[in-house]
Amino acid sequence: MELTIVTIENPDELNFILGHSHFIKTIEDIHEAIVCTVPDAKFGVAFCEASMDCLVRYSGTDEKLILLARENAFALSAGHSFIIFMKDMFPVNILNTIKNVPEVARIHCATANPVQVIIAETDQGRGILGVIDGFPSKGIETEDDIEKRKGFLRMIGYKQ
Repeated sequence: MELTIVTIENPDELNFILGHSHFIKTIEDIHEAIVCTVPDAKFGVAFCEASMDCLVRYSGTDEKLILLARENAFALSAGHSFIIFMKDMFPVNILNTIKNVPEVARIHCATANPVQVIIAETDQGRGILGVIDGFPSKGIETEDDIEKRKGFLRMIGYKQ
């Protein structure tokens, strides 16, 4: 077994969701789930098929995001993994919807942070062992930090 690190290429620091599923129908079901939840969603999704043709399947509503998802999925080439890049929305808008897609087995991360994916490769194929999402903690928040956090959540409309 060989371990490698694949860095998710995300030059515009877009939000994305990286997960694992189990069936070729995943690409259609994720697409449908997103547009039914956020009708004007701008996204690209790609899925690594793990049997038969073993192709990267893809869909979406934005050509640049579709291309970004395709390129990252192919770099991962980890069976049954999928990646969704989005614009003008956040993972929190669709995360529970994606989790409820019948084929989805796991979400590895939902973030706009730099991400490294730990890949194990054997003679059979590749799999995701885990992710490094962002950076290590630098300290514990102070009362001022708490006020900033609460103010930010109110500014972006997630708290009253």
